[in-house]
Amino acid sequence: MQRWRGLADIPQDWGRSVVTIGSYDGVHRGHQLIIGRAVERARELGVPCVVVTFDPHPSEVVRPGSHPPLLAPHHRRAELMAGLGVDAVLVLPFTAEFSQLSPADFIVKVLVDKLHAKAVIEGPNFRFGHRAAGNVAFLTELGATYDYEVEVIDLYVSGSAGGGDPFSSTLTRRLVAEGDMTGAAEILGRPHRVEGVVVRGAQRGRELGFPTANVETLPHTAIPADGVYAGWLTAAGERMPAAISVGTNPQFDGTERTVEAYAIDREGLDLYGLHVAVDFLEYVRGMLKFDTLDDLLEAMAGDVKRCRELTEAYDREHPTAG
Repeated sequence: MQRWRGLADIPQDWGRSVVTIGSYDGVHRGHQLIIGRAVERARELGVPCVVVTFDPHPSEVVRPGSHPPLLAPHHRRAELMAGLGVDAVLVLPFTAEFSQLSPADFIVKVLVDKLHAKAVIEGPNFRFGHRAAGNVAFLTELGATYDYEVEVIDLYVSGSAGGGDPFSSTLTRRLVAEGDMTGAAEILGRPHRVEGVVVRGAQRGRELGFPTANVETLPHTAIPADGVYAGWLTAAGERMPAAISVGTNPQFDGTERTVEAYAIDREGLDLYGLHVAVDFLEYVRGMLKFDTLDDLLEAMAGDVKRCRELTEAYDREHPTAG
């Protein structure tokens, strides 16, 4: 899959293509339907499929300080899109100048002059251009002038998490913030993932017999609510069942919120400096302060047992997930 950073990266001889545009944070099941249809239409027309997205998130430029927590960094989104069959991803630097483009100018400069769109696939609430003035009706209207078709995909949550609401990154962020990892996974189509580099912490887990990887998460990451979770730690291509702790470590009067993962039944791991991924499967319990160290150790042993059970059960039901 080709990855372009800005319009100048697009090959000069690029021909017609099927295009879909959006932030696509999380590449959730709704996004997968849109992108999947774009790939399908591209195959029908015999042209490549291109996803256009933005960096930073448009809200950070339009309303500084309002950057939403991100469900997936750009490299992860690109990986997921490649898995859906996308041929190229165009990441447009979203600047103050770019935000001033009128809807018509956006269509001409991006879709017509550079990507030579033959078809554009979007959700019903797609907005674009200065002050988000452009919509699918306007996009369709100009399609007659610039020789591209527009197809709109309706998206709704069918399960319990959304209660019949449209698939939504905003809803997913709320579920993650509440610690509802089952609900978030229902929309994402997979467990929520947090990434970052393993850094040295206070090493109390090592002293207690449960050495954890202290993950310095990427900026603007959507971090689950404080608590203990079952999930997986992936490092150097290896996916390991894990007991994950999110919080300030109240047992030792901590003040800094951290994400720490204990790789179950693994000894002697040296992960310092590695970029790792932490996938959250299920909430196990809240973050507590225990009366004694023995009580803490007993709770941690129980957490590990429960996390082992949950991850093993998930892997039995989803044998290809790893």
